Amino acid sequence: MSSIVLRGGLVVGESSAEVGDVLIVDGRIAAVGVVADAPGDAVEVDASGCWVGPGLVDLHTHLREPGREEAETIESGAAAGALGGFTALVAMPNTEPALDNVALVSYVLDRGARTPLDIAVAGAITQGRRGEMLAPLAEMAELGVRLFTDDGIGVQDPSLMRRALTYAKPLGVRLAQHCEDELLAGGGSMNEGAVSSRLGLVGRPALAEELMVLRDIELVRLTGGAVHFLHLSTKRSLDVVVSARNEGLPVTFEVAPHHFTLDETACEQFDPLFKVHPPLRPRRDVEALRKAMRSGLVDAVATDHAPHAPELKDLPFDEAPAGMLGLEHVASLTFEALGSEDASPLRFFALLSRGPARIAQLRNSDVRIRHSGHGGVLAAGEDANLVVFDTETRWTARSSELHSRATNSPYDGRELAGKVRATIAKGRLVVNEGVLA
Repeated sequence: MSSIVLRGGLVVGESSAEVGDVLIVDGRIAAVGVVADAPGDAVEVDASGCWVGPGLVDLHTHLREPGREEAETIESGAAAGALGGFTALVAMPNTEPALDNVALVSYVLDRGARTPLDIAVAGAITQGRRGEMLAPLAEMAELGVRLFTDDGIGVQDPSLMRRALTYAKPLGVRLAQHCEDELLAGGGSMNEGAVSSRLGLVGRPALAEELMVLRDIELVRLTGGAVHFLHLSTKRSLDVVVSARNEGLPVTFEVAPHHFTLDETACEQFDPLFKVHPPLRPRRDVEALRKAMRSGLVDAVATDHAPHAPELKDLPFDEAPAGMLGLEHVASLTFEALGSEDASPLRFFALLSRGPARIAQLRNSDVRIRHSGHGGVLAAGEDANLVVFDTETRWTARSSELHSRATNSPYDGRELAGKVRATIAKGRLVVNEGVLA
């Protein structure tokens, strides 16, 4: 394996950042600081003016394989992820069939091993994600699965969720919950409020999310099991989880880029590109999420990358599936939300790398964990999973230039600040100068 030298970047640690070089040899970091004696065959990467930090980790990627390969495959999703600065992706289980057993989890892990990135798996909590009977969590945990979720629809039955939390606790795994009470959501297609009333669309009230958050916090208090709350979208949801976390309860949460960059008025043109669940919220919630990101209250930013075949997103707004792409834009959108003029590199990597890796246990040295060495310190001997993020570049997002199989991005034509210059995954330079190597 050839050597790589990242020259002159701001090397971002967990608590400090200093300008220097990073030498990578045989898949591991060999030196950090001033590297004067790099091997003669080393590939030089100019990182001047850039942040050099641990590779990004996405807790929430819909890779669609098996079953919906026309929208995305593990291979195409990994390529999009690499261009977005990711070195590890957690594949969501709402595939067809659902990832609810050892055979299917093994299939995704094996397919993922053929890509440049580490592909981890979130297993389903219930069989077929039907919310009726628990899936074999222990068997999947033996394969290294550390997150379980029925994402796309939350576990609606509180007694079943209680049983899942009780069962998961001794396994050392975490349940991840899509928080929407489907009876309250009532088949709505956007946020319930003045805008939905004016547009004549059935709304999904914020209370549908907030009640499930409140319910599951009390179940965590009762059982001691750990819960990660997926794509929270309202200020009240955030406040409740932060309060519970401050009490010492084992709860974490993520926010998605569309929820901190877009608001409900984006739906006014009835364009299904802006349909997502939970829905885009009022501007006050968008600002609350951004403020929480800047103040360090958010555990992780996760893309909720949800590709769909073009013909499905061409349906009428209330009939089209919910979801939008995010892997190739999230680093820039997060940089922008943190305030690109004075964004903290420590906060940036805490949100996009170190926090997600901790939640997904991708920093764990336990032999059962197949994917480790992500989101850690940048020091000699550590696995070389890194990203070089150019804070000076300005660019325009184009759906036609995406590497995902799908094109359902709400950011087409949007000017963005900051861009991934290079991605080093598993010790290999997989993206250089913003293109796949």
